Parts: sequence; C-alpha cells; structure tokens
Amino acid sequence: MRSLQNFAAGVGFFFQGFGWVARNGRWWAFGLIPAVIAFAVYVVALVFLGMYALELAEFLTPFADTWSWRELFRTLVGIALFLGGLALAVLTFAAITLVIGEPFYERLSSAADVLEREEEQPWWRTLPRSIRDSLITLLYVLLFTVPLFVLGFVPVLGQTVVPVLGAAVSGFFLTVELTTLALERRGMARKERFRVLRANLSTALGFGVAVFVLFLVPFVAVIAMPAAVAGAALLVRERIAPVP
Repeated sequence: MRSLQNFAAGVGFFFQGFGWVARNGRWWAFGLIPAVIAFAVYVVALVFLGMYALELAEFLTPFADTWSWRELFRTLVGIALFLGGLALAVLTFAAITLVIGEPFYERLSSAADVLEREEEQPWWRTLPRSIRDSLITLLYVLLFTVPLFVLGFVPVLGQTVVPVLGAAVSGFFLTVELTTLALERRGMARKERFRVLRANLSTALGFGVAVFVLFLVPFVAVIAMPAAVAGAALLVRERIAPVP
C-alpha cells in the first residue's frame, strides 16, 4: 500500500511540473528550444530508418537467401528494427535533449528548485560529465531493454509481462536522467544519485513511468520536456533530497 502511495506521489510530481511551467510560461517556451531541436533530429533519423529498414534487414540476414519465405522473414525483421529504433528514440530522447539543452535546463531547474547554497559549475565544464553519465546510463538501459525486446516475441509473456517491465525499466532511467540536474546542484555524483533514487524507488518509478507514457506520443514529448525537467526538480526538492 505504501509503495502504491509513493508511486502515485511520483506521478503527481510530473503533473506538478506541468503546473509550474504553466504558471511560468516563459520558462516553458525557453525549455522547448532544445526539445524541438532534438525532436527534429529524431524525426530525420526515424524516417531514414523507415526508408531503409528492409535493405538493412536484408544485409543483416544473408543466411536467409535460400529460404522460400525470406521476404516475409526480412519484412518482419525490418519491422522489428524500426520498432526497436522507435523504442530507443523514446528511451534516449530525454538524455539527448538534456545534453543539447544543458544551459537551458540548468536555468529552468534552478528556477523551479531555488537553493541558498549549491554546487555550481559553468555548463561547459559539466557538459562532458553529463555526456559521459548519459552514455553510462544508456549502457544500463540497453542491458535491460535488449533482453526485454527479445522476450517481447514470446507469445503471451511478450504481450503482458514484458511491456510492464519495459515501462518500469524505462521509467526509472528516465527519472535518473531528469533528476541529474537538481541532484548535481546538491553535489551528488552519479553513484550517489543512483543510490538515493533506489532508496525512493516507488516514487522514482511513478514519476518516470508517467513521463515514459507521455513520451511515447512524439510531439507530446516535445511539449512535456520542460514540464518533466521542472517536475524532476520539484521531486528532488520535496522527496528525494529535501531542502532543510
């Protein structure tokens, strides 16, 4: 029961983020800039993948050249490649957008989570560390999502348990990415950030799963990105690492 309450509280922080940016419209517009840039990059990449998915599937399956049903098999592989690319786009959208918009979102996070004292460094120093941490997080994501993607083809299991586990894994790592700015301002390195989020796992999952579900809708992900950053700052401020 307590876990469900914490999960619901995590979802609530995401909607608090929407409330905050709605009351501070200029920050919403400010935060849309890097999200639009990242969205444009992803659209081009996914269109390109969709155009050449069958050719890529043929290149990856030379062993099927002699099969009588090779065309059907390669079509299914092409569809799987595109769906995999789409899933990867959802999982990495927040990380890439945060990297592109590091100075934008640092200011937005600071406005939503005002600290009297904080570990402040110029963005051009924090950017390399952010890229490194995002790559490490992506490796963790792939470690979980690749086996889940394969299990997704298992009848029944792939249509019931796997989507739930996938949403939970994706949600947690989205929370990892989105809370990075607020936690770094408290002087927390990557390992400590993971520790405090695991200690608040239900709340972190609630927030991240809510973000993940909305991010599945392409253009909504752009609109929701500033709210997600603001909501993550409020989550850290009020639940993960409260200000004394």
